[in-house]
Amino acid sequence: MQLFYSPNISTDNPTFTFDKDESKHIIKVLRRKIGDTLHVTDGNGNLFTTEITLDSDKACMTQIIEHKLIPHTPFRLHLAVAPTKMNERYEWFLEKATEIGIHEITPIICEHSERKIVKTERFERIVQSAMKQSLQMYLPKLNQPISLKEFLNQDHQGELYIAHCEEDQEKILLKDSILPHKNYLLLVGPEGDFSPSEIQLALDKGYKPVSLGHTRLRTETAAVVAVHSFIFTNE
Repeated sequence: MQLFYSPNISTDNPTFTFDKDESKHIIKVLRRKIGDTLHVTDGNGNLFTTEITLDSDKACMTQIIEHKLIPHTPFRLHLAVAPTKMNERYEWFLEKATEIGIHEITPIICEHSERKIVKTERFERIVQSAMKQSLQMYLPKLNQPISLKEFLNQDHQGELYIAHCEEDQEKILLKDSILPHKNYLLLVGPEGDFSPSEIQLALDKGYKPVSLGHTRLRTETAAVVAVHSFIFTNE
């Protein structure tokens, strides 16, 4: 199955028209014709089976012939991850985390962050593409960048974790601390790690210090390892 995405498709209207760019891709690149079936999600768990009724590369029109609501997972995973110095590494994390099954992502700006300015337009496209490629019906929520201190002052519920590299603090392995079917939030710092004051602030807010293993991981690798640990526990 090939999956398409549009937040505008709805059961309120039996017909749906793709925008110009997607229409051109469907008709010119994929060479779809009238009568062909397209599967579309709105990113909120709805899967629509549609049939092409107008094969225009400027406005491909379809008729909705079936609708299913895919149940959400019994847990929710939110990672707050510092942007990496090389943008490509963060984009790789976004792609892989989406494929594995993350629900929410927040870029956090930390004291040791080498990248302080983050533009999320391209990030959104990467997340959308990864959702379609992995045939998922829920689009992860991508939040705007925020400073770590501001983020920690927000009211976050669920199981709260911080992964850091300080060796003089006792930590438990993340995989040993995850209880299934909960809401989770994990903080992952920049290449230079969280500062001691940031770690202490998180601990004061109730975050549990965790380790992701016995080797030191890059930011994006640590984040992907963490996502897999949470998803694997909830399988």
